[in-house]
Amino acid sequence: MLRVFQTDILDSEQFVVTLELVPGRESTGRSVDTVMGIARDAFADGRVSAVSITDNPGGNPSLSPDAIGYRIFSIGMDVIVHFTCRDMNRVGMESRALQLAMIGMKNILALTGDYSGKGFGGQGAPVFDLDSVNLQIMLMLISKRVNAAGDPDGFFTGCAVSPFKQTEGECVAQYAKMSRKVSAGAQFVITQLGYDAGKFHELIGIQRHMDLRVPTLGSVYLLTPNAARIMNQGRVPGAVVTDQLLHTVQKEWQDKKQGKAAAIERAARLGAVLQGLGYRGIHIGGIHRDFSTVGMILDRMAKIKDDWQTFIPRFNYPQPHSFYAFRETPPNPVTSPVFGLHSQPMPVVDRVLYPLMQRAHNLFFNFDSPLASVYRSVCRTMDNGIAGRLFMHLAEHPIKRLMLGCLQCGDCAIQHVGFLCPESGCPKHTRNGACGGSLHGMCEVNPDRQCVWFRAHNRLAANGKIKELCDGCVPPRMWELNNTSSWLNFHLRRDHQSNGSEIAGFCRQATCRLLPEEGGLKTEA
Repeated sequence: MLRVFQTDILDSEQFVVTLELVPGRESTGRSVDTVMGIARDAFADGRVSAVSITDNPGGNPSLSPDAIGYRIFSIGMDVIVHFTCRDMNRVGMESRALQLAMIGMKNILALTGDYSGKGFGGQGAPVFDLDSVNLQIMLMLISKRVNAAGDPDGFFTGCAVSPFKQTEGECVAQYAKMSRKVSAGAQFVITQLGYDAGKFHELIGIQRHMDLRVPTLGSVYLLTPNAARIMNQGRVPGAVVTDQLLHTVQKEWQDKKQGKAAAIERAARLGAVLQGLGYRGIHIGGIHRDFSTVGMILDRMAKIKDDWQTFIPRFNYPQPHSFYAFRETPPNPVTSPVFGLHSQPMPVVDRVLYPLMQRAHNLFFNFDSPLASVYRSVCRTMDNGIAGRLFMHLAEHPIKRLMLGCLQCGDCAIQHVGFLCPESGCPKHTRNGACGGSLHGMCEVNPDRQCVWFRAHNRLAANGKIKELCDGCVPPRMWELNNTSSWLNFHLRRDHQSNGSEIAGFCRQATCRLLPEEGGLKTEA
């Protein structure tokens, strides 16, 4: 019987199971046969609504999820294609989306993607031309074109969120970006991997308070010692395995038979907890050999699901000094989230620069300013002349280079990131919120530097402006303005803030689903 993922997950009476498959590097051979075998068995079993296919996990080359996904789709198993922003610019991404639409594979998990790994001849160039919010918008707009062309079925897109962050800044950044993704069209959510029932509980509570009515799948993983060690070392961005859990898993696997039984039991119990907490389903990972283990997990879940509350204490693996948005512990109903009590102290440069740059921005870059027409007239005079080039190279760029590490993109977005530069400050150039890869507030790619969105949260929190993190959405960078003056572009209304394109119009009209009490993330003293 053909299962349709979209139908299943939108049915509130169903508890959905999806299965993540990781293709190997080869186009034929044992790795492909294994993935196809697991998919065939999942289809025959009948309890799995869809398999998801990863997109170059870890940034390293592997078989395209589109190719092997289509083979799986052809046998009757529904497929969720992972679609990352790492390897293609927006032209290639749109072309890929059109290809997927043509072959009927329309379940998409839209992701920023891990940073680039090594391929032919060395490390690949990271692209990140769009972020995952703008990817959602692109897929939504393509769906409208597909519908207009006569195909009634557009893309069914989902997004990821990582609730297992240690600091308040990282948690708020994740939840704010989730709000933007849902506003941009995401129709389902899949969590990253963690083993903290309090955090799973927190995510459901945050979604209710933000009025995000979107079905969510919790990640469940068959945890082996090798996988636990890799995650514990932070080598799987966003996944969390604490030292305590790692030691527990290593002890369990001293006897391999007992270790596998313990891993199956842990996965089944976590699945039962997620079902009890109100998740729409589970997303199972860590299955690399055959489907039989999935069958054992699901069989065990069916037997123990009514006892889910007794298993909650078994999933108490918090990170040291971890932030929690709610005072209530699972399964108690949550009241109001508490933010603003655990913000990290800001360095002196942030305390000085943020108010200075905010005042300068309000004075010089405000279309409603009484002097706006004067600024525009001056900029029009300087534009395309030697005065304008001298102004950019001798005044604008040195100032912005010193204060922001400016890369002269010509389409400045610092006002959306707490007056920090997302181009120089983020290796993935994210303009709509943090990726899921930060660890303890530090950047996934440059672990000696704080995540730019973590810093932005601290700046905004200190000034009572947290809600700006999920206020509307930001269009992608306009590459046609590269190496031009962003100051002139602003006043001459050429940058993203005045762009009249369809995507810019959608971003201006987008309404993020915020907490209804205050129109933003609620704080308590």
